Amino acid sequence: MTVTLRKPSVAALLVVSTAIPAAAELKYDNNSGGYVELYGQFNPAIVSVEDGEETETRLLDNDLSNSRVGLFLFQPYGSNEFTFRFESGLGLPSTATANQDGTNTNGWTREDIRHIDFALKGGYGKFSAGQGSMASDGAAEVDLSYVGTALYSFTNDENGAFFYREPDGVLSDITVGDSASNFDGGRRGRIRYDTPDFNGFSAAIAYGQNILSSSDDDDYYDIAVRYKNTFSGGVEFAASLAYAVRDFDDGSGERKDTIGSASVLFPSGFSFTAALGSRDDTADGASDPDYWYAKLAYEGDWVSWGKTGVGIDYFDGSDFENDGSSTKSWGIAVVQRIDSINTDAYLKYRNHDFDDTVDFDKNEAWVLGARWRF
Repeated sequence: MTVTLRKPSVAALLVVSTAIPAAAELKYDNNSGGYVELYGQFNPAIVSVEDGEETETRLLDNDLSNSRVGLFLFQPYGSNEFTFRFESGLGLPSTATANQDGTNTNGWTREDIRHIDFALKGGYGKFSAGQGSMASDGAAEVDLSYVGTALYSFTNDENGAFFYREPDGVLSDITVGDSASNFDGGRRGRIRYDTPDFNGFSAAIAYGQNILSSSDDDDYYDIAVRYKNTFSGGVEFAASLAYAVRDFDDGSGERKDTIGSASVLFPSGFSFTAALGSRDDTADGASDPDYWYAKLAYEGDWVSWGKTGVGIDYFDGSDFENDGSSTKSWGIAVVQRIDSINTDAYLKYRNHDFDDTVDFDKNEAWVLGARWRF
């Protein structure tokens, strides 16, 4: 087995050296009840991926929750609330682009923009317009566990671009990201409406296009229903269900996703989280994959630094990439809160096993990282 240790980029080292205790809140009030707040986070991680023959170890920005900066404006107008959000990733070398061939270090592009979002909220609900979350964004990722900071239903954050290796040692053209997904909704240039909350229930509907990509002229529209409540005895429960459609501009058909997730957190610190989804893709040659996901977790105040969370999860998928394929993945993680510097440190192991026309070598990833917010 060959082990490759690549020298971290200067930008990545700067991320680590910047992770110092958070300063005072960057919030500026005006004289009419409104405010402007500056915020951001850094999330560097040492990622080591083993593909059955070689191991690649690098210091990267973790795409699980990438490093970013943002500005949030809030202004009340009578019984209404106007908000504006601008948020962008920093374009640091990312786990999303790292594989056996190297890492994309092209820097910031317009696709790193996460939000340019205007919203108006009142008793009628909330209207949003601009680059931001579709209605189905987060519907497959409802998670009340603290370990969800590092371990959740999307299992490909740290090694999704790595290619599976065939039994004869040759790299295939199938990546870990091709073999699994939770079908969660994304961000688009969209218009969106959210209903008011009714006894814990709310709904949203949206239509949008991928305005940050010049090669994607498809139409996206979706609808979602959510529920969240705390019951007697302190039991917390949250769930979401969504239906999303991608209408391909080339006339090849539509892709329809049905996704849902739920999570329960008990006063004891134990939690259980589950997600499932299916995809109906009418494009020529496309398969119709589906999956289920489950996680058992526990959190408690074990040390004086802050809360500790541990968890183990399992993903089972079928027909990803090709009909008849099978994807199994499991992971285990621990997340430690460090209150004094507003940081979540985490250690995770993830194992992917993909069986298509051949039984590919397992892909394994170790991740050691820390997310600092300001």
